[in-house]
Amino acid sequence: MSGQINLDKFFLVLIVFLSIAEKFYMDADDMKIAGNGESAAKDALIAKIAGVVDAGGLITGSDVALRPEDWQGQGSCQALAVIRPQNTGQLSAVMKLCHDAGQSVVAEGGLTGLVQGVRPTSGDIVISFERMADIESIDAVGRTMVVQAGVPLQKAQEAAEAADLLYAVDLGARGSATIGGTISTNAGGNQVLRYGMTRENILGLEAVLADGTIVSSMNSLLKNNSGYDLKQLFIGAEGTLGLVTRAVLRLRPRPVSENTALLAVGDFASVVTLFGSMGQKLAGSLTAFEVMWGDHFALLTTETGRHVPPVPAGQPYYVIVEATGADHRRDNEHFVEILGEALEDGLIVDSAISTSKSQRQAIWDIREDIEGLAGVLKPLVMFDVSMPIREMEQYISVLRKNIADQWGDTARIIVFGHLGDGNLHIFISPPADDQATHHLLEEIVYAPLQSIGGSISAEHGIGLEKRAWLHLCRSEDELALMHGLKKTLDPKGLLNPGKIF
Repeated sequence: MSGQINLDKFFLVLIVFLSIAEKFYMDADDMKIAGNGESAAKDALIAKIAGVVDAGGLITGSDVALRPEDWQGQGSCQALAVIRPQNTGQLSAVMKLCHDAGQSVVAEGGLTGLVQGVRPTSGDIVISFERMADIESIDAVGRTMVVQAGVPLQKAQEAAEAADLLYAVDLGARGSATIGGTISTNAGGNQVLRYGMTRENILGLEAVLADGTIVSSMNSLLKNNSGYDLKQLFIGAEGTLGLVTRAVLRLRPRPVSENTALLAVGDFASVVTLFGSMGQKLAGSLTAFEVMWGDHFALLTTETGRHVPPVPAGQPYYVIVEATGADHRRDNEHFVEILGEALEDGLIVDSAISTSKSQRQAIWDIREDIEGLAGVLKPLVMFDVSMPIREMEQYISVLRKNIADQWGDTARIIVFGHLGDGNLHIFISPPADDQATHHLLEEIVYAPLQSIGGSISAEHGIGLEKRAWLHLCRSEDELALMHGLKKTLDPKGLLNPGKIF
């Protein structure tokens, strides 16, 4: 009797198993058919795009993986294809095809960002602006320059200098960063204190929307108050609202004088007082006020020997002060006089004033040697935050304590930044390189910013890395409006999907 029951159970289990197996294979067949259909649709889209761009405008297959994934040249690009348009018209035609097919795209510049802001998936198409790198015109009288999005920042700077003018946005990655990338991230850099962020240096731009519509707002006027300032929609939007293709840059008179000094400072209160004094006495000529905490300076000079220290290491703070003006002799005398007063007042412990371009560059090389830091600090997690200057000392003190409480002396912290505009770069080398450690570090760095009015991103954007923390510095109403703008301009969510939100 019990054997009969067991036999019945066996057949029942067998029937259930066969039913599940049949469903599994049917689903697998359906998935295979769907997969084949999707693959055919992708192939058809690529074929249509090939008819829009020339032979050099389309990269597919294994050649895609030959392209680097980040600014260090590491990894390989994972994308369905890479499109390299030659002009705005080609990009517009490509975007119309992608929009009709529901194909996502990621715009790529110089890969110098630090927040995975242009990282594609294997299903995305990458739009590269490397073949749209022309400087179209310079108006020396109106002080404007029209450029394509793929122009490297340094190329624009050099073209302005050749016209005896200045494009004031400047940063360490100037040789690789593109104008389109700096616009899309609203890049800051070394001269924000005097000239402002990228936003303050763009008069007009042109962008292609998700459906291929070309929005040309190439204003070249300093004053233009005729309705909405549409360019602001795309500056700092990280390629999520439209793809910037061309821009009108605002140029400034090129300074005649350039005075730079490296100052050793004994305490943070003196750093703050020095900043106020320099700002007042140098008036509008103060261009940069950069601060390196002592461990940053020591690491790149005495510890690694990568740079000769212009002043001895051992002080808690090192400040780079730079002023530019229109009278070489008078500006230099005034600069030296002011620093002498600061020394007499006890605000600085030691100083080194550059007397040549090579000496100036040697000072800045210490500040900009990110590769040197990355080579020593392994693993490395990098943060770019901003806050009121009055909060910096306490914030860093608490940060160091929290890191020490968590990992003791097995974690290392390096701090430096554009203190004059409230921006700090924090490099942390933890004992482990895993997702849990990264998340804990993010919580330690970002959480305190909310109560002091800080920002989780000063100049690199949100990308993938910071989107989970965006609510700390933007209100619910702000986020709702941002979502609304995204839905209006890109209802299918095709532009740089997953970034910011």
